Amino acid sequence: MAGIRTVEELLKLDGERYDITVFGTEPHGNYNRILLSPVLAGEKQFEDIVTHDRAWYAKHGILLYAGNPVVAIDRKRRVVKALDGLEVQYDRLLIATGSKPFIIPVPGHQLPGVIAFRDINDVETMIATARSHRHAVVIGGGLLGLEAANGLLRQGMNVSVVHVMDSLMERQLDKPAAKLLKVALEKRGMRFLLEANTAEIVGSDRVTAIKFKDGSEIPADLVVMAVGIRPNVELAKTAGLHVERAIVVDDTLQSLSDPRIYAVGECVQHRKNVYGLVAPLWDQAKVCAAHLAGFGHRRYGGSVTATRLKVTGIDLYSAGDFIGDKDSEDLVLRDPGRGVYKRLVLKGGCIVGVVLYGEVSDGPWYFELMQARRDITQLRQRLLFGRAYCEPQAA
Repeated sequence: MAGIRTVEELLKLDGERYDITVFGTEPHGNYNRILLSPVLAGEKQFEDIVTHDRAWYAKHGILLYAGNPVVAIDRKRRVVKALDGLEVQYDRLLIATGSKPFIIPVPGHQLPGVIAFRDINDVETMIATARSHRHAVVIGGGLLGLEAANGLLRQGMNVSVVHVMDSLMERQLDKPAAKLLKVALEKRGMRFLLEANTAEIVGSDRVTAIKFKDGSEIPADLVVMAVGIRPNVELAKTAGLHVERAIVVDDTLQSLSDPRIYAVGECVQHRKNVYGLVAPLWDQAKVCAAHLAGFGHRRYGGSVTATRLKVTGIDLYSAGDFIGDKDSEDLVLRDPGRGVYKRLVLKGGCIVGVVLYGEVSDGPWYFELMQARRDITQLRQRLLFGRAYCEPQAA
């Protein structure tokens, strides 16, 4: 997604500057990975989430090698080599290899029926399994794991979510919001095993159960690993680029090792940060495209991120530092009857973090205030009630 977004931005600025060639691992054009969850839940079809089909590439004169990934970069000759042996020269190279799902290396992790939730092939495997099997276990109670669990539940499977922490989505939610979320999902039929450590995935021909470190077991016909991602940097490493957690780039998205090579997306490390959400990737794409087009005035300074859960009927929103510290203070609204929880973390007269559950329409407004570092002192008494209560007073 990040790579093709960069190409889109480049075409807007200068569609004639380069002959563009795109290599990709998957055997089709670009699609919106964010919408894989609705496909799994049966709310969309794959065709609905395709953003750039082969006709789009042809229309813009872009040569697409789908299902034929680059396996080597020769920086001296300025050539990339594809899986089938094809070599193509470049003047500028953009690496957008994204990330790979992390698979917990417990015994049995390579059994059939143990998969990740990363691409359309994973979704198709889950849907096919749901037709003939009953018990699904999702390892990981974060954003992606809960979306996978919801989709499998919608496909008719019995779903258990295994999470090593004591609350769900601990990177995006505080404990009161996480508790509300857990209760809502349990009402839908999900089962949760918190503070549970997987010791082994059991099975011979395919997975049949999960065994935990305390010796207990639960049945499993399908195990979905959703325990995090790792930047996909092997190609960059073998090319001799500077890689730490990911490919290290400067504020122009150029590799530190080679000014002819740029990188965007989840494979990038910028100012020690690696981003896994879409908004920073779009910011990177604009800056990178500007420099590829010869307009060197833009700089990428990093991103503050916001999170939404894509589960129909459950609304939550999280952004910034929702934990706070000794110098911050909280504004909190709880309305258990309506299932509403709001928490704003303030520091120095500004919003630095937001957690919303049940009523999230003001999330983007709080996010704007946070990004602008706007002084909200005059709005403090009404701030939790949202934009409609604050803006007339501000005016």
